[in-house]
Parts: sequence; structure tokens; C-alpha cells
Amino acid sequence: MPLESCMILLDNSEFMRNGDYVPTRMEAQSDAANLIVNAKTQSNPESTVGVIAMSSAGPSSGAELLVSPTDDLGKILTALHGVPLSGEMDVRGKDAVDIAASVQVAALALKHRRNKNGSQRIVLFVGSPLKCAEKRALVKAGKQLKKNNVHIDVVALGELEENEPKLRELVDAANGTAAAAAAAGGEEGVVERTCHLVTIPAGVLPSDVLVTSPILRGDGGGGGGAAAAGGVGAGGGGGASDGFAEFGGVDPNMDPELAMALRVSMEEERARQERVAAAANAANAESGNQEEKTGEEAGVAGGESKDAEPMDVAAPAPGGGGEMNDEDALLQQALAMSMAEGATEEVAAAGGAGEEAMEAEGGDDDDDA
Repeated sequence: MPLESCMILLDNSEFMRNGDYVPTRMEAQSDAANLIVNAKTQSNPESTVGVIAMSSAGPSSGAELLVSPTDDLGKILTALHGVPLSGEMDVRGKDAVDIAASVQVAALALKHRRNKNGSQRIVLFVGSPLKCAEKRALVKAGKQLKKNNVHIDVVALGELEENEPKLRELVDAANGTAAAAAAAGGEEGVVERTCHLVTIPAGVLPSDVLVTSPILRGDGGGGGGAAAAGGVGAGGGGGASDGFAEFGGVDPNMDPELAMALRVSMEEERARQERVAAAANAANAESGNQEEKTGEEAGVAGGESKDAEPMDVAAPAPGGGGEMNDEDALLQQALAMSMAEGATEEVAAAGGAGEEAMEAEGGDDDDDA
């Protein structure tokens, strides 16, 4: 954020005792103000912050300046935590807080700031019903802020149905009209949104909503001058500014234990997601290897079958089939048997002729004797 002098206006009327925000409106407002103070002072060491209580005890019961714009963080935090509840809830013809008068006091304090450099901004917290506040007075106050080049951000806590239309008139007047924007050299019908309205529904922590709101993010566009907190609040503290993203959007200076718990939780979730991703990658790799192995086995089996087919085809003789080979084998076997029988007969015939010759020689010898 650039160099800036900021005044924080706190609603400290009796209506801030309500428990529709945890623990009370006053405590929730104090936490949100702490967040804004830390963001302003940490963004630029020369930025200054002041504090005003819009209700005070005594005959005047008007706005009370607690701390002028200063860069002393100790003084600012002491003033924030020392704001008492005061004022009357039911005064005929008068609201618990006077928004127009409080804004004028804040503008006067900014006019007499020590460092004249940088922009001027007012952060206004409203938690009391504005039954008697006139829109005309609020519009006049907004135009005066625009004339003095003072920006205003409004945070509405409770009483939204009654307060939101009137607070929107104040913010729109501070932003300026479309005709004024066109006269200043801007596009016709386009208004530069430097002031914002943030409405916080009951049950949502204001600090969680402000973390992602234009008040801390410094967005130029205001989306019609208001930041609806319904969608932001539904996520609780999930949204985080760029400065505190490591701690889940919580300023570690405000709540170190919560910031550390959120950081540990985020690291554990990140580690769990990494483990899940690694397991998924391993499963995918294993399935891919299995498919590749199956494909290789199928290819080997197909090659063996192709190699086996020519052997089966090459077994028969080129000139004939299997039946012809069998007949030739039988014919050769028969020839071999017949040749063996013929040889046996010849041997037997030769043996018989020899015996007859021997008998004839023996008979001749007997005759000679």
C-alpha cells in the first residue's frame, strides 16, 4: 500500500453489547480494527493511524479523539483496547452515534496531520441503528470528503436492513457522480471507486471478511461501492491476503497461536495431497508397465506361432502328400522282407546241395571197400 494517513472511527454505543457477532459486536469490531491497523502500519513504515470513539460520556456525548494520526503502534493499540461503552440507546430525535459529525471530526484530524504527504482515508465502523440520520446530511458529508480528497471505507455490523441504504448514500457521494468523473477526464458514466462499503452478516467474523475486502487489498474497483460479505463470510477464514497467505490469512501478530495452527494444518494438507498424487502416479506407472509386459508376451507368442507354421508346412514332401509317403515306406518294407526271404531260401538250398554231395561221396567209398 502507498503512504497513507488513516483515521479509524469506532462505534462504542450501548448497541455494541449485542452478541450476534462472536463474542460481541464490540469485541469483533476491536479485532477488525487491530487487523486494519497492522495492515496499514506494516505496508508502509511512514503511514499513520488515528482513533476516534464516536460516542463519549458527558454533556456533549459526541465524537472523542483518542489518538491523533501517529506511527506509534503502542499508542494506537492502547487506544483501541481502551474504548469504553458509553452513550444512550434511546434518545428521542437522536441516534446513538452521529455519523456526519464524527466524519467531520475525523476529516479535521487528518487536515492537521503531521505528515502532509500521502493519501487520506477514514475507516468507519457502524453497529448502531441509524433511525434519525438523514440521507441529505450523509450525502453532504460525503461530498465534503470528496472535495477535501479524503476517502472513506464503511464497515457495517448489524442493523443492515436499516443502515445499508443510508451508508451507501454516504459512500456514493464520497466516490463522486458520473458527471464529475466525466468532467475530470474519465469515461462518461464511469466512477472511480476509491471508497467502499463492506456489510458483514451476523455470525461472521469481521476480520475474516476484511482480509479479502478492498479495504485491505487496496482494489480500485468497488463494485458499486459495496463489498457483499455473504460469499466471503461463508468461507470463514479460508480467504487469505497476499501478506498472510502462509498463515491462512491470519495476521500472526494478532493471534500467533491461531496463525501457527493454520500454518501447520496447511502444511499437513499439502503433504497429504502430495502423497496422494505420488500414489496415483505410481499406480499409473505400474499399470503402464503391466500393459507393456502383456503386449510383449503377446508379441512373443505370436512370433513363435508364426515360426512353427512353416515347419508344419515343410514336413510333407514337395511331390506328394502324407499318404504317398506312407505307401512308399510300406513298399520299401515289403521289398526288404522279400529280399530277406529270398536270401534265406538260397542259403537253405545251398545247404541241402552240400549234404547230398557228402552223402554221395560216402556211398562211393563204401563201394570201393
